[in-house]
Amino acid sequence: MAAEARVTEDQGSVRADVWIWSVRLTKTRSQAASACRAGHVRVNGERVKPATPVKVGDEIRVRHAERERLVVLKRIVRKRVGAPVAVECYVDNSPPPPPREFAGPVAVRERGAGRPTKRERRILDELQGH
Repeated sequence: MAAEARVTEDQGSVRADVWIWSVRLTKTRSQAASACRAGHVRVNGERVKPATPVKVGDEIRVRHAERERLVVLKRIVRKRVGAPVAVECYVDNSPPPPPREFAGPVAVRERGAGRPTKRERRILDELQGH
């Protein structure tokens, strides 16, 4: 019942940063506002400020944490909601995340060998591809 009170389906609008935070596209509201100010949030193709109102049907593109999310707003949410409710508030048209890179074997040093020297660190970095 409490989740229903926070989710409204009226034709109003809400601030872009509040909605992005409410549906859990970012961890904090300040991260959502910073993303808006940095130009990482676009609504219908236009860069937006944190206070820009968004409404049902808007296409929101958020670039956050090395990933781009493309969502279409389905419901207005004014307060942060749980993950199951948040998923119902938008249609996710995001491209699939890139595959995780294979982590190579971890370099193992003999016990008691001490810290690697600068030369040994460079050799290890070369082997690991850094």
